[in-house]
Amino acid sequence: MTLAAVIFDCDGVIVDSEEMTFDLLVEEFAAHGLPLPRETIARDYIGGTMADVARRARTAGATLPETWVETFYARLYAHLAQSTPLVPGILTVLDALDRKGIPYAIGSNGSDEKMQVTLGQHPGLLDRFKGHLYSGQTLGAPKPAPDLYLHAARQLGATPGTAIVIEDSPTGARAARAAQIRCFGYAAHTPADRLANEGAIPFTDMADLPRLLGLA
Repeated sequence: MTLAAVIFDCDGVIVDSEEMTFDLLVEEFAAHGLPLPRETIARDYIGGTMADVARRARTAGATLPETWVETFYARLYAHLAQSTPLVPGILTVLDALDRKGIPYAIGSNGSDEKMQVTLGQHPGLLDRFKGHLYSGQTLGAPKPAPDLYLHAARQLGATPGTAIVIEDSPTGARAARAAQIRCFGYAAHTPADRLANEGAIPFTDMADLPRLLGLA
């Protein structure tokens, strides 16, 4: 396969925002009648939109108000704006892609605003993506639908057979599989077997990714 483009998920792959999100969800769910351990939230609520999270939580017994998604996003963005670190090793991956002249994009279920909040904290990072930041919410077809990754691949001039997706959630890996795009699963917050079950090739250290992509 000739690698023509790489599409990254954002949260948990480019920026390490998942930990803060999980901590806030623990607080929010407990305050609305659904006390859950952090491990359960990380396992069962990763990868979807916040509207999906709210639906799942209500089904499980949480009494979330109708305005919860909007108020949670406001609280989350305020926390993320204080400090959202990059995933260790991700800049090395981008450097390797730049050296080979391979374009890349972000395909996230997060909102455009969230990507600006997190990525914008790191000088020069937004510019490296050259405007290729795509939100499943904006597109109207969040993961696990394949549309987001197919759209990102087209914008980068790649076909599904020449693109690769980097994900950290089963939901995102399922979207890549539906798009018929090969997927590598960063097993930082999700057990490797759950990513593998969705067709992803698991890895645990971002420093290994250039080699896995044939860039090193």
